[in-house]
Amino acid sequence: MTTPRIHIREGDKVIVLSGKDRDKTGKVLEVNPASGKVLVEGVNMVKKHQRPTRADRKGGILEMEGAVSSSKVMLVCPRCNKPSRTGHKNLKSGEKVRYCKSCGEVNEK
Repeated sequence: MTTPRIHIREGDKVIVLSGKDRDKTGKVLEVNPASGKVLVEGVNMVKKHQRPTRADRKGGILEMEGAVSSSKVMLVCPRCNKPSRTGHKNLKSGEKVRYCKSCGEVNEK
């Protein structure tokens, strides 16, 4: 079984399209292709009750980011600074890159 492809990568700047955190932007911290979810900085904050352990002496209620479906986020183009759809194109060097469909900016990583 193959894992589904996700249009977002770690380190991308994204905007949330729907839900309680709609129109918030943040950097992608983690991508999980198996579940189709991404972790975005400062979005979908959840509270986790943590017990004190030997490693972490202090317990309490921690606030951390929760996973968001990758279909609910859209990549923000670094050049036009707007949410945009992305496409893929092959360069002459044989490298496959993403590009912004609205302004044509190539997003190499």
